[in-house]
Amino acid sequence: MFTGLIQGLGTLTRRGEDEIEISCMRAVRELILPGLALGDSVAVDGVCLTVVEILPQGFVAIASPETLGRTTLGDRANAFVNLETSLRAGSKIGGHFVTGHVDGLGCLQESVETGSSWEMTFGAPAEWASLWQEQIAPYIIPKGSIAVNGISLTVADCDPGGNWFKVAVIPHSFQETNLRYLERGSLVNMEGDILGKYVAKFIRSGLGDRAIGDSQKATSNPKNMNDITPDFLAEHGFI
Repeated sequence: MFTGLIQGLGTLTRRGEDEIEISCMRAVRELILPGLALGDSVAVDGVCLTVVEILPQGFVAIASPETLGRTTLGDRANAFVNLETSLRAGSKIGGHFVTGHVDGLGCLQESVETGSSWEMTFGAPAEWASLWQEQIAPYIIPKGSIAVNGISLTVADCDPGGNWFKVAVIPHSFQETNLRYLERGSLVNMEGDILGKYVAKFIRSGLGDRAIGDSQKATSNPKNMNDITPDFLAEHGFI
């Protein structure tokens, strides 16, 4: 489990078919390497990987063919990647719960520098449009949380169908992560909010019916995600 608060950057090198070598930048080595042990989990651009070898300047991790095929790691040789070690009991949770299990790929559509932030818009790559609609779009809501390359971000705006969303990235996050290296069309790893996924599962499966009487089912169990409005939540005691 991670929080989406990036500790620093590293560079990625492929070693064989399933091994990835990460070289940590000098500024982040003392944050990550002293407490790192074999078998530990590290989020690399938002992908949870297991450490199998520790090096003087970094570490080696295993990535399965499925992981390489469903994320950007298979095509990021010598690129900068975001790094975060796993959450420890008692640590501060400054972002949101991030599992490191990527739902699919997105791409940068636009990045505009404003007076106090960078407004970045992301959407679905053409070849990932179907998976985006199934695995990502349902969990994109205004003011909701989403992980982009492992970075915990807040959705500032989005279309009703979740086909695109916009985030406002503060200067610190922009400078300390690989967001500053993205160009229009750059692919990124996307992970929706795990809490939103469980709520959606609960609603779709009708499990809520077990907690209410038969006479209330017709009005208490929404038919789809679009039925969950502020009025609906207020009526059922969530606001």
